[in-house]
Amino acid sequence: MNSNVSVKKKTNVRKLVIVGVLSGVSIMLSLTPLGYIPIGPLNLTIMHIPVIIGAIIEGPLVGMMIGFMFGMTSLVRAFVAPTVISFVLMNPLISVLPRVIMGIATYYVYTILNKMISKEKVSLAITGVVGSLMNTVGVLGSIYLLYGQKYVEAIGKTGSAGKIIGMIAVTNGLPEAILAGVIVSSVVVILKKTNKF
Repeated sequence: MNSNVSVKKKTNVRKLVIVGVLSGVSIMLSLTPLGYIPIGPLNLTIMHIPVIIGAIIEGPLVGMMIGFMFGMTSLVRAFVAPTVISFVLMNPLISVLPRVIMGIATYYVYTILNKMISKEKVSLAITGVVGSLMNTVGVLGSIYLLYGQKYVEAIGKTGSAGKIIGMIAVTNGLPEAILAGVIVSSVVVILKKTNKF
């Protein structure tokens, strides 16, 4: 009985440590240029990757908590260091909710793929891609539904909100998803090899 309590306590402490460490990484990435990787004309964000990794290695609750911290960082930054598009991120339905959902859903995507695909590195890579796309679709989809044309005007474009936001999703979202797949599969494989997870 005591050993079960001890194991449960160790597990809870480990989950809290992982939430703390990965939330810290996510916050650092969002507050510094380290969160963006320039590839050609694009600046690809990797700020959502700690959420995906946390969900895979520790489950949906941890993914949700790291996603919440990532979202709160976006929300706070929108108020503290506003830009022309910060008004959309001042709405927690855009800055926080999609990141929380991504953190939960990513775990279940990984669980299903891991049962279907024999090579874990492949299931991890696909999970990274899907998790990243969930973030892109969640944030940009919410922007389209709640602000649409106002957002398009704020970024200095003219034309249909659906087309312009869709183009942003394709030009940034797809390369970010591929990058997430590579990073997530590599990092999680290394973590699992240390026998800590």
